[in-house]
Amino acid sequence: PVLLGCGSAQPGGCPALCECSEPAKTVKCVNRNLTAVPPDLPPYVRSLFITGNPLTDLPAGAFPAQRLPDLASLNLSGNHLRTVEAGSLALPALRQLDLSGNALVSFSPQAFGGGGSPLEELALRGALRDHGVLLSLAALLQSGALRNLSRLELADNGLLLLPAGMFTALPALRQLDLSNNSLVGLRNVSFQGLGQLQSLNLSDNSLGVLVNSTLAQFRSLPALRHIVLGHNTWVCDCAIEDLVAWLKESDQVEGKEALTCASPDKMLGKALLKISGSDLNCSVPTDLPSQLQTSYVFLGIVLALIGAIFLLVLYLNRKGIKKWMHNIRDACRDHMEGYHYRYEINADPRLTNLSSNSDV
Repeated sequence: PVLLGCGSAQPGGCPALCECSEPAKTVKCVNRNLTAVPPDLPPYVRSLFITGNPLTDLPAGAFPAQRLPDLASLNLSGNHLRTVEAGSLALPALRQLDLSGNALVSFSPQAFGGGGSPLEELALRGALRDHGVLLSLAALLQSGALRNLSRLELADNGLLLLPAGMFTALPALRQLDLSNNSLVGLRNVSFQGLGQLQSLNLSDNSLGVLVNSTLAQFRSLPALRHIVLGHNTWVCDCAIEDLVAWLKESDQVEGKEALTCASPDKMLGKALLKISGSDLNCSVPTDLPSQLQTSYVFLGIVLALIGAIFLLVLYLNRKGIKKWMHNIRDACRDHMEGYHYRYEINADPRLTNLSSNSDV
């Protein structure tokens, strides 16, 4: 047994530097200084922990599907993973995947293979510091390869904005964690189609306001009953009126009594639920972009109407305009003939003398 523990494992055995429990169907390779996934993982494994290792790359076939048909839970957190290649996670029974605490720089949208994956839980806490990885993840989610995903954790990633339509192909999603990022707005984020979403964590971000379109999406999700908005930088000016009204009528927000203003100074620390119209003293429309857009549309309609009237007037007076143009042409032609006659006289000395004698 000692010799086997130091070398390669036999079929159904345990890899070197790992701890295995066949009754529990579990293999743990924790803090073992591994630089690659052990190639001799036992086929009975259902829960695999490879954490705290200097593992940098997941190549295609890192977890052979034929050898690991029952692997359902894979924890790869706290390694040094940078690259997740196509086909590296194509496991037929994979339900839970944890890639938290890695510094990913490349994440293939085909990491789970060409078809759909049965994955239900995906944790990427602190693993999406590179913007390119975020875009790759968005492409993966939008492709529909993870339609069974019910829990998605994207906390602690310093995210400022999310790619548009990132969550539109996740109909089974129930829990979405976006906490402890730097999100400044959700204008381009669509929650449409997330009919089963139950929990949304937006705490510890940099949200200043939630616009009407976002609030309308929250209202339209029938299962959404747990929204966390604490520790955001709410700007309590006229633009926050809709958010305050929604908070007062909604039962979706947890701990809404503790939400307070971060600016301006005169409103600092004031509870959002206690804000009234007199506090804001709004004298201008709150949705200026919409007002400007409406004004531009109205201006365009007016200009088009004026142009149509002008063309109609020209059409109705086409004969008179044509006669007027002919008169101008004839007048210009007579004027130019006079100039031409004078030029000929000035150019011929004989005609010049004749003209002078005639004058005398």
